[in-house]
Amino acid sequence: MTNEKERADNDSPWKEILEAYFPRAIEFFFPQTFALINWERPHEFLDKEFQQIDRDAEQGRRYADKLVKVWLMDGEETWLLIHVEVQAKSEEIFAERMFTYNLRIFDKFHKPAISLAILCDPTRDWRPTQYSYNYPNTRLNFEFGIVKLLDYEHKWAELEASENPFATVVMAHLKTQQTTKTPQDRKTWKFSLIRRLYELGWQELDIRNLYRFIDWVMILPKALEAEFWQEFKQFEQESRMTYITTGERIGYERGKEEGKHQQGKTLIFKQLQKRLGEIPQQARSDIQDLSLHQLDALAEELLDFTSIADLLNWLSANLTINIQNPE
Repeated sequence: MTNEKERADNDSPWKEILEAYFPRAIEFFFPQTFALINWERPHEFLDKEFQQIDRDAEQGRRYADKLVKVWLMDGEETWLLIHVEVQAKSEEIFAERMFTYNLRIFDKFHKPAISLAILCDPTRDWRPTQYSYNYPNTRLNFEFGIVKLLDYEHKWAELEASENPFATVVMAHLKTQQTTKTPQDRKTWKFSLIRRLYELGWQELDIRNLYRFIDWVMILPKALEAEFWQEFKQFEQESRMTYITTGERIGYERGKEEGKHQQGKTLIFKQLQKRLGEIPQQARSDIQDLSLHQLDALAEELLDFTSIADLLNWLSANLTINIQNPE
C-alpha cells in the first residue's frame, strides 16, 4: 500500500493524541498521579528539553516521549516532570533506559520526575517496573509506573462505556493488534470505532483528533481502504453530520504531512551528498525508513558528519524497524 511504511510509524499519532488530551491520558492510565496535579494551572510540554536529554541518553525503540511540566495540588511554586513513554516492543534495556532518562531529567532540572510508561507490545508477561543494582556499600532500586494495553482486552465493556478519549485510543490499538492477519475484520472495526465517535455526540474537533489517530494506526490494504472511504462518506451523508466530510478533510491533511515527509528526505539527500559525496544505496534505503522526527534529528547531526562512516554509525544507532502490517 502506498506510504504504508510512513503510516506504520505510530510516533506521530501517539504524540499528537497525547498533546491534545494530556490530562485525560493521565486520568485514564494513571489516576493516582492525576490526583496529585493541579490541572487548573496550565501544563507545559518540554519537547526541546527532552530532545537534548534524548540525544545524550542510550538510544532505544520507542513510540512517543513526552516531558511535561505540571503543578502540584499543594500550590507550591514547584513543578513536577512527567515522563510518558509509549513502548511498542519488548526491550531488555528498557528499565535501564527509563532510569537513565529519569536521572538525566533530575540532573538537568534538579527536580524529581514521575516516570510513567504505556506498554503497547504484544508480550503479556513483559512488565518492567524497576531498575536496580546492589553492591556491599551501594544499592539502587528505581521503580516506575506502567500500564499494559493488553490488559484492557478483558475490560472491553468498560472501554465502550467510557467517554475518555483514551478509551477509544486503546480500543483502536487493541483491534489493530488483533487484526494483523485479517484486514477485512480491521476494516469493520475501523468503521465501527469511527461511527462510535459520532454516536457519543462528540464535538467536531474531538472527532477529527480521534479519527486521525484511528486512521493512522488501523492501516488497510489499498482496495479495502477505498471501500472504507466510500462507506464512511455515505455514513456521514446519511447521518447528516458531515463536518465538511471529515474523512476527506483529514485525508488531505495526512497527505500534506506525508508530502512534507518526502520533501524532508529529498533535502536530506542533497545535504548529505554535498557534504559526503555519493551515498551508499543501503544508507539511502535506511533514510527512506526514517520517521519525520528522526529526519529532524538527522538534519541537525549531519552538520557534524565528516565521512560516510559517521552517517552509517548514526543510522545504525537510530534506525527503527517498522511494525509489520498486512499487505
